[in-house]
Order: sequence, then C-alpha cells, then structure tokens
Amino acid sequence: MLLSPVLVTVLVAGLAIATPREIAFSRLLPAAPALAAAMWPVLPTVLLGATCLLVMLGVSLVHTDLGTPYTAAAIAAVTLAAAYASHLRLQREETLFQVRLVADAAQKVLLRPLPRRIQDVEVASLYRAAQEQARIGGDFYEAADTPYGVRLLIGDVRGKGLSAVGAAAAVTNCFRENAYDQPDLKGLVRRLQTTMTRYSGAIPADDQPEHFATALIAEIPRGSGLVRILNCGHPPPVFVRGGRIDVLEPSHASTPLNLAALLGDHYHVDTVRFSPGDRMLLYTDGVSETRDRTGAFFPLPDWTRRHDTAPPRELLDQLHTDLLRYSGGRLDDDVAALAVRCLDDSVQEH
Repeated sequence: MLLSPVLVTVLVAGLAIATPREIAFSRLLPAAPALAAAMWPVLPTVLLGATCLLVMLGVSLVHTDLGTPYTAAAIAAVTLAAAYASHLRLQREETLFQVRLVADAAQKVLLRPLPRRIQDVEVASLYRAAQEQARIGGDFYEAADTPYGVRLLIGDVRGKGLSAVGAAAAVTNCFRENAYDQPDLKGLVRRLQTTMTRYSGAIPADDQPEHFATALIAEIPRGSGLVRILNCGHPPPVFVRGGRIDVLEPSHASTPLNLAALLGDHYHVDTVRFSPGDRMLLYTDGVSETRDRTGAFFPLPDWTRRHDTAPPRELLDQLHTDLLRYSGGRLDDDVAALAVRCLDDSVQEH
C-alpha cells in the first residue's frame, strides 16, 4: 500500500511511452501525488510530484504535441494540494494519537487489570468496545479482596457518550471505596444507588433519563462453598457445576441503580453453592444480545456447555472470538465479562 503511488507513477509512465500519442496516458500522472497524500508525509509527496513532472517532460520528448504545459501545470497544482492535504492528515493523526493515549489511561483507571487470583478464586476479565476506535464505554467491572470475601461487580450504564463513561466511573469508584467497609451486600448496593443518583443530579437535565445502570454484585466468602448474588436488573450469571449449566435468575427483582425513586428501594440476595471446580460467568447484555444475520441471539448457555472445562482466561478469549464470528465480524454493543473459577484452598498459584 505504501508503494502504490510509486507503482502508479511507473505504470502510467510505461503506458504513456508504450501506447500511441492519441491515448495520452500521461494525463493520469497527477493521480500519483494525489494518492500519496493519503499515506505519505509532506516531503515525499512533493518529491513524487516533482518526479511525475520530470516523467512528463521525458514522455514529451518521445511523443510531441501532448499538451505538456497543461499536464505539467495540473501535476504542480495537484502536488501542492496533496502536500497540504498530507500536512492536515498528519495533524489529525497526531491529535487522534494523543486522544487514544488519554483514552487508554482512562480505561486503565476505569477498568484496571484484575489480579489473576484473589484468595481461592481465579478471575479473568474481558472488555471490548463495539466501535474499533473506542477504548471505554458504559460497561464496567471490578473485583475486591475484602474481609467479607471476594466481591465482584459488573454493570452496564444505559446511555452513550461521555456521560455514560462518567456514570460508570462513579459507580466503580464507589464500589472500590465501600466494598471493604459494608458488611452486607444490600448496604453496599445502596451506596452505589446513592452515588448514581447524585451523579445523575449533577448533570444537565436533558441527559438525566439516560443515567441508570443495571448491576450485579457477587460475594464469595473464603472457604464457604457459597456465593451470594445481588442482581439489580442485570443479565443472570451462568454457572458450570460438574458439567451442568445453570442460569441463575433472581428469585426476586432488585431495583437498578438510580431507579429507586421510581421503582422503590428493593434488594434481594440469592445464595447458591459455589464449590471448588465450579465456574461462574458474569457478563453484560452486549454478550447475550449479540445477533447473527438472521437476528437470533447468541446462545450463551449452549456455548458455555461446549466450553465447560476451559479455564477463565481461555474461556473469555474463546468467547470474544466466537462473538465476532457469530455477529459477522462486528459487535453492535460493548462487551464486558468476568469468568470466575473456585479453587481449592490447597491449590497454589503458579
């Protein structure tokens, strides 16, 4: 691709010399510097334009009466325009590079890398933005090693843009601060609810309807063989137990974040078995609502059944690959997931 302007120059020059004068392929020479502007810096673009001008003069020695002054003027004009376009492109690329650096730094703050193991729990995370150029969005997750056990958070802010990112950051930071102090999951989620409400109240009124979030908090007390789940309107977790797949729908509905004033302050904790060897998959609706060309949703429970022995990191890598394949190579929504495996206390980290 980088050599294509040179190839165009050589091809046009060869055709101009090898074909009759009436065809006048030499008039295509201005296309070479125009193409170079899309991929070359300013100086090489100008040098290519000068080369095309010399080629045109050389062709005019072979075929006279080609209208050389007009073609040469066209080459000069296109080269100047191409040099300016190359300059603007380089400026935009530098700006985009700086923006990406900021976005990468913001993602590391919002979605910081999780440790591979916390207590007797192995954890792996996945985040992929729907848009290739994006780095962060409204999906969020976190894990904390607390006195009450390993606590996990995953959620999805309804809405898009910077306001959704800000809401996700507010909820995540609140979880990081309070997961260590709140002995009860209901108390913890009420703190998240308060933070979300305060954040929503601090933004312009026309954006407030976007700011509610589904969230799921899981607590795995050390050595208990249990996991407590508080699901605030979020997609249900998938459990793998001895080759059996269970989807844990909440026994009672809990209020999504920032909707307590509308729906009431209702929270319920489900407690289920989570023994050594068991696995748990937490995810956002970008996973479960991925569609194929026919509009069918991604069959997550069936897919999990086919990968029920995969370790967490391998499971999520395969999930991302299969989601892209299922959707035809393009995700329509952000994807976030946590894969968790309960380890025996005697299992040591390598």
